[in-house]
Amino acid sequence: MQKSHQVKSAVETTIADNPYVLDPKNIQAPPTTFKGSLKFLGPGMITSAAVVGSGELITATTLGAKVGWILFWLVFVSTFVKVFVQIELARFSISTGKAAITGFDETSPKIKQHGWMAWLVLLMFVQFIIGQAGVLSAAAFAFSALLPIGGDPFSLLSIGAWVAILAAIAIGVHWFNKYSWLEKISTVLVVIVTAFAVLAVFLLIGTQYTWTLNDLFAGMRFQIGAGAAGIALAMFGMTGVGAGEVTTYSYWVVEKGYAAWTGPNDGSEAWVKRARGWIKVMKIDVWVSWFVYTISTVAFYVLGAAVLHPQKLEPAGNEVMTTISSIFSTIFGQAGGVLFMLGAGIALFKTILANVPGFARLVTNTLSVLGAFEWKNAVKRDRWMRITMVILPITWAILGTVAKSPLALVVLAGILNAVFLMGVAVCTLQLQKNQTDSRVKDGVTFQILLIISAIVIFAVGAYSLWGQISALL
Repeated sequence: MQKSHQVKSAVETTIADNPYVLDPKNIQAPPTTFKGSLKFLGPGMITSAAVVGSGELITATTLGAKVGWILFWLVFVSTFVKVFVQIELARFSISTGKAAITGFDETSPKIKQHGWMAWLVLLMFVQFIIGQAGVLSAAAFAFSALLPIGGDPFSLLSIGAWVAILAAIAIGVHWFNKYSWLEKISTVLVVIVTAFAVLAVFLLIGTQYTWTLNDLFAGMRFQIGAGAAGIALAMFGMTGVGAGEVTTYSYWVVEKGYAAWTGPNDGSEAWVKRARGWIKVMKIDVWVSWFVYTISTVAFYVLGAAVLHPQKLEPAGNEVMTTISSIFSTIFGQAGGVLFMLGAGIALFKTILANVPGFARLVTNTLSVLGAFEWKNAVKRDRWMRITMVILPITWAILGTVAKSPLALVVLAGILNAVFLMGVAVCTLQLQKNQTDSRVKDGVTFQILLIISAIVIFAVGAYSLWGQISALL
């Protein structure tokens, strides 16, 4: 019995140290029941932590404020339809042991012997900096409003101090670069934020901002309304998993151990059985994650539709938080406003905690395929990741405190993100066709849904790219 425990500990240590090397000694049979699969979930909670934050709190609430209940149905469609590209890219990683960027580097067309997407991710560093700087400053704004430093909650001193505090916490949390820590922290924060969002919605019942089941049913009529087509397409891009979350999820499924437990593809039926088993666990993980972030998105959309839309209020950015917080203060007293602002701050900061290691992996994996270091060398990989996970929060802190992003950089970030969206869809289909073992693929129904998913993601990217180009003309 003691010997068995020692072997298990050795396997876990090997996976934790270098999950990107598929070693037969790490092979583990997948669970055969749904209850057994639940014990191995976790990567999806990190994805939920990245999704349920600025995208849902600010954009979903703003969309509800802008159009009311009419696009309520689109929340479910937009979160659901993108999941199939996420599953397929994760299937590729589990069956090959390769992370997303390693796979993207092997797709066509090539630029100087490297896949074009690898070069694009390197350029995406601009988008990573600009987007997350705004999220970090928004989180600091929420905490500063609750506990100002220096007297004025909206002063540069107070906002800057809170930005520095949150950046330091993010660096401290990720310094040891442990997947297990990230999974546990993400799970706790996702549960807190989801409970907060749902509670906020149900607190509205019986007030002047109450909502009814008739409102929900009216919003499920699959209508768009005159002049709302652009908003509807934008909503596809803003809610649910985006290209960043789809890509980083491939790292989390490998670091969880799904690929290592599957083992190297030796062509045997035993490998096929293990691969399909762990892929099945991954699918459960994805759908549990989808349920969680969809519930949160729905809750924030309802806040916008029920509270802001009837008053014809369409606040943007931090004003969404302060407006709803003030309404909760009016209804429930100061405690209500404090509760909302605290929940908003946690929701936004949770996005930072999830995106620091996610973006660090995208950047360092890109540098590795371009020749900076060998990705499978655990020591060098960990060193590069740690450096990146220090640089990112510090850069976001500086930009979020003292500078407003120049227009040229904002436009460039938008263009890069749009192209990245399209690239992820195209590359995922390429990898499925050229590298994923046909024996672990799903049937015709999934393939149809995957193609629809890829088309939707590509269309959102094309629409966004057209918008950015039109802004320049």
